[in-house]
Amino acid sequence: MPTPTTRRRRPGMTLLGLFVIVAIMAALMVFSRSWTPRLGLDLSGGTTITLTAISSGTGGVDPANLEQARNIIEQRVNSLGVGEVSVTTSGSNQIIVSAPNVQGDALIEMVGQTAQLEFRRVYNVDQSTAYIEGKATELPSVPTIIQPNDTIDPADVPELPTDTKERQALLAELLAWTPSEEDNKIFYEFQCGDPMSAEWNQPLIACPRNEGTETTSLKYLLGPMILEGNLVKNASAGLPEGQMKWIVTLEFDGQGATLFSDATTELANATEPTDQFAIVLDGRVISAPSVNEPIPGGNAQISGTFNQDSANNLANVLKYGALPLTFDSSDAETISPTLGADQLIAGLIAGGIGLLLVIGFCLLYYRGLTVLVVASLMMAGGVVYMLICLLGQSVGFALSLPGLAGVIVAIGITADSFVIYFERIRDDAREGRSIRTAVETGWERARRTIVVADGVTILSAVVLFILSIGAIKGFAFTLGLTTLVDLALIFFFTKPLMSLLVKTKFYGQGMKGSGFEATHLGIEPARRRRATKDRTAKEAANV
Repeated sequence: MPTPTTRRRRPGMTLLGLFVIVAIMAALMVFSRSWTPRLGLDLSGGTTITLTAISSGTGGVDPANLEQARNIIEQRVNSLGVGEVSVTTSGSNQIIVSAPNVQGDALIEMVGQTAQLEFRRVYNVDQSTAYIEGKATELPSVPTIIQPNDTIDPADVPELPTDTKERQALLAELLAWTPSEEDNKIFYEFQCGDPMSAEWNQPLIACPRNEGTETTSLKYLLGPMILEGNLVKNASAGLPEGQMKWIVTLEFDGQGATLFSDATTELANATEPTDQFAIVLDGRVISAPSVNEPIPGGNAQISGTFNQDSANNLANVLKYGALPLTFDSSDAETISPTLGADQLIAGLIAGGIGLLLVIGFCLLYYRGLTVLVVASLMMAGGVVYMLICLLGQSVGFALSLPGLAGVIVAIGITADSFVIYFERIRDDAREGRSIRTAVETGWERARRTIVVADGVTILSAVVLFILSIGAIKGFAFTLGLTTLVDLALIFFFTKPLMSLLVKTKFYGQGMKGSGFEATHLGIEPARRRRATKDRTAKEAANV
């Protein structure tokens, strides 16, 4: 087996391969226009809100429901792609949500929606303000329609059967429902405003979601619910090919697909407007499409006056389900970007001071080798910066103040790698090896120590990331990321560059100021000590 000093090495090719990888990363930044990192809440500003659950009885809030609501809210906010989102419970009835780069109103709307999705058959549509002549001028009291803010005894509302065949039989009964004359009276007198509420087995008067409170608003008389929202398995927003209107695509589960097929088969054979079904969200009609033919397979599309944001918002709410509790936004705090900028500047100053201390130490102790230290630190900083920018664009990672601290701490870890390698070279040079040979043999001895030290740090970062919550995850992530970069660069940049430097006369022959001069390494004093020892031994032998 060849020895370390005779094994064929090509440091120039190693460096070239690294530069190609860095160039690809730079090209990805240009392609994705990711010039700057995505900043977290504490650096760029954002919103923290406190949601307080409203108890429906005297028993308080169920902890299981509170945790379920926290999970749903976390999924909703994470779907925004803002990164560094923190969703935690506080006490027995509160959830605290923190998200960077999000305005308070938008965050409250995202996390607070109950998303009660229903599918109901349309029985009447009206946009006129005039009441039909001969009808009553006041709303009669009809128990089949629940007025706004009214309640109904839950005991009077039957539960939906879970068996698919029973649901199909119930669906046929619901589709056969027809409005009474009293229902129509209420419908024509109804004025759009706050949405009505109705149990699943009750009819409903609803207006479009994007309408205001004007009396000229379009309104629908809808029958009982024929499908519930929890039958929706998945939802996504997109632009159909060749169209410019955003839609939301729904995918039903197995039972939902069967019921939806049965419902559309019935509607396809009906006349206008009973051939329509309304998609109702929180008492508002999202869309009321007509059915021309049965729709098997369990897929449907919601179309309307969507833009990209509203379509994505609706898809996310439907995808991640309804909240099991009702919440009141009791507190909202907005962090100013100015304060975040001050914190960022302070963090960068701290990092700069740490970097200068490392470079100053290297100048005093390693002299000309500081060139290698500075080059490696610059390369590590550039690679970490590009990775943070690309991760912010691709997975929504946001750099927070603790994350910045993780990068600063990693400067010391990178400096440890230099110290270990340089000291191994010095030890081998003191043992009588040439500088070029010491660079190779020292690397063989230092490599394992560097890998173990960085491996321990990476393992610690992984454990901390898994067990921690909130911003501490950012610290663990950047610490692990920067340490991985250090480990890669010590192999593919620092060592190959050192091999090239010792081929020059300045470093290879240990000229003054290179850091490898004999007096600086302590080689001459060692030789004098050995000569003195030999002379003493000879004198003792003569005696």
